[in-house]
Amino acid sequence: MLPRRDYTPTPQISKAYLLGVLHDASVRKTTYRIATKSLPFCKILIKGIKKLGANAWFYKEGKNRNLWIVEFSKKLLKEVKIKSKQDRIDYIRGYFDSEGGIAKSNKVRFYLYFAQKNKEDLSEVENYLTGLNISCGKLHNPSKRVDPNYWRFFVRAKSYKDFKKIISSSHPEKSRILRMKI
Repeated sequence: MLPRRDYTPTPQISKAYLLGVLHDASVRKTTYRIATKSLPFCKILIKGIKKLGANAWFYKEGKNRNLWIVEFSKKLLKEVKIKSKQDRIDYIRGYFDSEGGIAKSNKVRFYLYFAQKNKEDLSEVENYLTGLNISCGKLHNPSKRVDPNYWRFFVRAKSYKDFKKIISSSHPEKSRILRMKI
C-alpha cells in the first residue's frame, strides 16, 4: 500500500484571478509586475499565466532581498471584465492572495481581512462577498492619524467555513493556514 499524501491540487489561475492579484502590482508601459516574498506562489502565477496562453517571467529583485517579481504582458488582461459568479469568486481569491490578511500566530484570535488604500475598490470586494452570502464586518479606517487613506474589513467568524469552501486561496502559505485553522 502506498503512503497517503496530503493532496493539494494545482490552483486554477484565471484572468479574473489575475485582475484581483493586480491590486498589489505595479504597472509598466507594456507589462504588469507582481511582487511576492513567496517563490512557490511566484511559480504558481507563472504556470497559470502560461496556461492562459501568455508569456511570463520572474526574477529575484536585489541580491539580499527575499522578493520575487512576476512580470507579464498587459495584453493578457486587455478588456477583461468581471461578469459571472465564477469570475467574482476568482477575483476575490486573487484579491485575497495579494491584499488579504490572515492570522498566522496562535497567540492571537484567528481572523481573515482585506485591506487596501482604495476604499471604492475594497467596497466592491465586500459587496461581492456579501453577494456570495459571506458575512463581513464594517469597512473602516483603523487609524486616521496613522493613515487616513487605509481601509479594511474583516470576514466574520461565522463565514470562515464558507470563505474557505467558496473562495479559498491559491497562495501556498495562506492556503495551508486556511486548511489548518478552518
